[in-house]
Amino acid sequence: MNLPIIWVHGDCLSPANPALKMYPDAPAIWVWDDALIDEWQLSLKRIKFIYECLLELPVVIRRGDVATEIVAFAQECDRHAVVTVTSPSPRFKDICQKIALPITVLPIEPFFEYEGYIDLKSFSRYWKVAQRHL
Repeated sequence: MNLPIIWVHGDCLSPANPALKMYPDAPAIWVWDDALIDEWQLSLKRIKFIYECLLELPVVIRRGDVATEIVAFAQECDRHAVVTVTSPSPRFKDICQKIALPITVLPIEPFFEYEGYIDLKSFSRYWKVAQRHL
């Protein structure tokens, strides 16, 4: 059986990522998305935090157009499918549509249930809301 590659993205930077758990021997990739970094105006502190999370994961780290890098990585690994986890990001659906390979999107259990607005640009603001629901 030809294993897929795993696409790790910012909505599940965890060793418990269902895709990594389901395919522990599959090659995995993270792509720094310059457009998203600019659009969200990510601080160096946030970028450093993400990078430190990535160091805990078995991923190849790249930079560029996400869909292009994922397809290139799959070709380099001689793989013909992608597995990732779901994301609420509007960009996620667009990226998935640009990936010219079969893609399986696995569900993830939310850290906590919440229906209101949370400012995701600041971890401390997120954590203040999360603590009340844990």
